[in-house]
Amino acid sequence: MKLKYIYILFLFFAFASAQAQQQIQIKYSGFLEFKEEEAPGLKIMTRDDSGQIHVIHEGVDMWCDQALLYSNENFVEAYGNVKMKQGDSINMTSKYVEYSGKTKLAFASGDVILKEPASTLTTDTLYFDRAKQQAFYKSNGRVVRDSSGTITSQIGRYYMNAQKYQFVKNVKLVNPDYTINTDRLDFYTETGYAFLYGPSTIVTEESKIYCEKGFYNTETKQGYAVKKSKIDYENRIFEGDSMFFDNNRSFASATNNIKVTDTINNSIVKGHYAEIYKLKDSVFITKRALAISLQERDSLYLHADTLMVTGKAENRITRAFKNAKFYKTDMSGKADSIHVNHKTGLTELINLANVNSKDAFVTKRQPILWNLGNQMTGDTIHIKSNPKTEKLDSLIVFDNAFIISKDTLGAGYNQITGKTLVGLFNEDNTLKQVDIDKNAESIYFARNEKNELVGIDKSKSGSIKMLFADSEIIELRKIRQVDGKTYPESEFPKNVRKLKGFDWREEERPKSVEDLFSDDPPLNLPVIKGLEDYVPQEEFFDNEMLERIEKADDDEAKKANKTITNPKASRNVPKKNLTKPNVTRSSAVLKAKPQLIEPKKE
Repeated sequence: MKLKYIYILFLFFAFASAQAQQQIQIKYSGFLEFKEEEAPGLKIMTRDDSGQIHVIHEGVDMWCDQALLYSNENFVEAYGNVKMKQGDSINMTSKYVEYSGKTKLAFASGDVILKEPASTLTTDTLYFDRAKQQAFYKSNGRVVRDSSGTITSQIGRYYMNAQKYQFVKNVKLVNPDYTINTDRLDFYTETGYAFLYGPSTIVTEESKIYCEKGFYNTETKQGYAVKKSKIDYENRIFEGDSMFFDNNRSFASATNNIKVTDTINNSIVKGHYAEIYKLKDSVFITKRALAISLQERDSLYLHADTLMVTGKAENRITRAFKNAKFYKTDMSGKADSIHVNHKTGLTELINLANVNSKDAFVTKRQPILWNLGNQMTGDTIHIKSNPKTEKLDSLIVFDNAFIISKDTLGAGYNQITGKTLVGLFNEDNTLKQVDIDKNAESIYFARNEKNELVGIDKSKSGSIKMLFADSEIIELRKIRQVDGKTYPESEFPKNVRKLKGFDWREEERPKSVEDLFSDDPPLNLPVIKGLEDYVPQEEFFDNEMLERIEKADDDEAKKANKTITNPKASRNVPKKNLTKPNVTRSSAVLKAKPQLIEPKKE
């Protein structure tokens, strides 16, 4: 007997089977229609004004305006204002849902909204596997987590037990304070942790971070980057193997193969551990630290145990501490500490024993400067250059000045000492003139035009002026001479041919960039463990799911002693008093052996 549009008030309708606890149950008040001729066991329930149809199955409650129950196959289609609830954790709304009680697979379409305690997912079509507690979309979706922002992607997978999303393809996270773009993103809704894979950027007002594998805590705005890591802090580009960054403080630190590029001052700092504070305009770097001032004519290389670069872009200062050295092709130097003011072009070589003798690394040896064949020492040395033309201008040696150069033919050393030294340079950065002032003493090997040694001059005077050509002394003028005499070489004993304080330090002289590191201890870089590699999504429609569907299908066939007919073609049954929503139907029949259109692996 067939019933058509029979009105039943608050009827509990249950279709029993051998396994009643697994059968879909429906509570409804409204209209009931049997459609056995169109599909075995098909029953259509339509709501009335008293409330929606209520579908129940093993912990899932679903409400809708109209339900098509295929009782023989334990399968239901729900239309109109569909709401699905699983415990206290999952709430979903949509225009249309298909659900199989045998396989526990669901398909939803039409303004799908899935809410869990920490986030809300919106998409057009969604697959839901209750057995694995996973949801999947492949035609664009959006996830909102209030404190983290909005995440959009073409493909998404939600693992309910882990409270984790896997987003793939055109992934974008938008927050008022930052925007993340990436290829793949693993996101944990409970903690706000985001794991980035593939070319990724995190953009804020203060910085742009790039990496190809990274982590970002959307709550604390801190993160790590471990592959091709780079941060652009407006006028500084910070690179390293492994980086930590804190966007609250505009701070970052990095380990191994670090490079900091100053795009305004055309300089680079390298090393193997560094810290950078954008708001304080400072960089700290150590472990083979090397600063490079890029110049057209001759770049300057500065090395020390520790380097600090501070100040605004237009007023940068580089400070080198502990065993500081610098090298240019025409000049090199060494001191406890070297300071470079990039705006004024002033370079200071400082002996910290004169400042703080308690420092463990302070040496007793004076700062030293080499310019071609000349060695200059003193308590403090200043070198002045023109920042625009990159040319040396002058140098000053404060206190205990000493200049030494080898005699042309190696008979001895030309030497001049005094309280202070002032030097001037030619256009080619060679010494042009040197003035020694106060208590000047000198030993000078005098030669004629044929480069023959005429004698050895030793004198004392108020000051001495030297003139140079081709880095050799061509004239020596003594001002206010107190004592002096030129001796034949045979009458000038070798044991008095060196002035007090003589210290020839040629073996310390850097003659290449590599020489700057000659006395550094062995470098042992830490092994970067980093973040775990990306684990690609397995197919949502995997073999396990297909086997589950097939098993459920076979069990039903055995029970009925026949093969279940695919009723897909019979679902478009016109319903009275109901306007069907415009929805997408499942591309796979979830209640029978499916012909699945599986998403491509990313």
